[in-house]
Amino acid sequence: MTAPRNDLPTIEDESRPFWDAAKQGRFLIARCNACGRAHHYPRPFCPFCWSEDVAWEDASGRATLYTHSTVYVNDLAPFREALPYVAAVVDLDEGPRVMTQLIDCPPDELRIGMPLTVAFRELTDEVTAPVFRPAG
Repeated sequence: MTAPRNDLPTIEDESRPFWDAAKQGRFLIARCNACGRAHHYPRPFCPFCWSEDVAWEDASGRATLYTHSTVYVNDLAPFREALPYVAAVVDLDEGPRVMTQLIDCPPDELRIGMPLTVAFRELTDEVTAPVFRPAG
């Protein structure tokens, strides 16, 4: 018997454009047409002014490392097989702060404020998730 996947998102109608774009190698954010502010995670309203007049836009894919933690213990599949890994919070150039995973960099080389760029990790044939790596 295979353990259930704990790393897969629940994809709803409101977030489907985000996940479809990620599968194509594009990172989407939402921008409020009422107040002009960008936000992320995918949702059908603005968390700042509560307007429902929001639209998807392609993000640049550039970010800055805000904070991170190296995870050495996680008993949930499939995280257990990926140990150690780096969980992080990054600031997108467009403004939103995003939780993510960092790849392609040893934890001891990570520095707060370092520039990052988006990459995409295929989790299943149907789901691809954005992750980040050092820029350059």
